[in-house]
Amino acid sequence: MTGEQDTVPRAAQTELGGSSAGAAGTQTLLRGLRVLEHVAAGISDVQGIAAALGTPRSTTHRILSSLVAARYLHHMPHRGYLLGPMPIHLGNRALEQRPLVALAQPHCETLSRQTGDTVHLGIVDGSEVVYLVKISGTRGFEMRSRVGQRMPLATTGVGKALMLDMSESRWRSLYDAAAAANARHPERPPIPDWDLFLERMRAYRKRGLVFDLEENEAGIRCAGAPVRDMDKRVVAAVSLASASPFMPETRLEEVAPLVRDAALAVSRELGWME
Repeated sequence: MTGEQDTVPRAAQTELGGSSAGAAGTQTLLRGLRVLEHVAAGISDVQGIAAALGTPRSTTHRILSSLVAARYLHHMPHRGYLLGPMPIHLGNRALEQRPLVALAQPHCETLSRQTGDTVHLGIVDGSEVVYLVKISGTRGFEMRSRVGQRMPLATTGVGKALMLDMSESRWRSLYDAAAAANARHPERPPIPDWDLFLERMRAYRKRGLVFDLEENEAGIRCAGAPVRDMDKRVVAAVSLASASPFMPETRLEEVAPLVRDAALAVSRELGWME
């Protein structure tokens, strides 16, 4: 057998359940996956990872060593464990294999070229939006967002566009989730009160467009529109964002049709018909 699997040591395969059967191998595999999740969340030391897993330090260290050998983790003295090259490779392959990304990327690039602003494409995951595409603008500043980042649906432009077909009761639960998330991050702008949020969402639904008026990040405004599939379901959303000096509310209205057009173009690629 050839390819990348040959680079994974036999000991690592055994520890991660690659050559074992039954419950013990499955449990070890799941623990290895949980380790990757915890390291991705910022837990980098053996003690912290062991506490998060609920496993003895010796067991945790053995799993960590196997993940390092298999290139899923990288160990840096005095810094602890970081994600290694293998998750990056797999993440890139996952993005390449998603038809949505492949179909949407050219339209997002065109929208960014037309406006000079940053364009995002995102999908729903629970109460959050996950960014699948980011095309940086050309105005000399870089937004903090990145591909793979998660943000609350109810405070982002792309997230609110994803919410347009949801019920108002679902809006409320997502609003509450966003308020709770903001409470854990005091650097984020305060979320509007529920009545104002509801009023805006009802108006956005009628237009098929949403705005983010510095609700997610101070000094950043954006317009967003939903992407639909052949069954007319909202499966993604496109947003256009820039710093408030480049995006006064008058310009938001000017670029909104371009955002809608880009979202419609992606929708047509997915089989949606008017």
